[in-house]
Amino acid sequence: QVQLVESGGGLVQAGGSLRLSCVASGRTFGNYAMGWFRQAPGKAREFVAAISWTGGVKIYADAVKDRFTISRDNAQNTVFLQMNDLKREDTGVYYCAGRWTATISRDLSGYGFWGQGTQVTVSS
Repeated sequence: QVQLVESGGGLVQAGGSLRLSCVASGRTFGNYAMGWFRQAPGKAREFVAAISWTGGVKIYADAVKDRFTISRDNAQNTVFLQMNDLKREDTGVYYCAGRWTATISRDLSGYGFWGQGTQVTVSS
């Protein structure tokens, strides 16, 4: 089993930045593709970004492209999401998730293990 713990969320003004971290424990971390998802109140959970196990391939949702950056440090068993130029519509609970495979995906159903989430609130 792999356990994921997110941190770094909080309250920020529009235009500000936050850096989310997701630390994994349990089985070897480096072989898994990882992703970030978010869920706003009353809405379905949606894809934000994903990264291959090598870190060489990254994909983003159109809504966050050019503002968010996903990265990973396999030596530290950690995945990051750097969020810049935050907007009110970025508000939600952000979840880190992993796939039991090295390849990335936008599909929520393809992720087999999840963290408990961290709240991000962007005020105007």
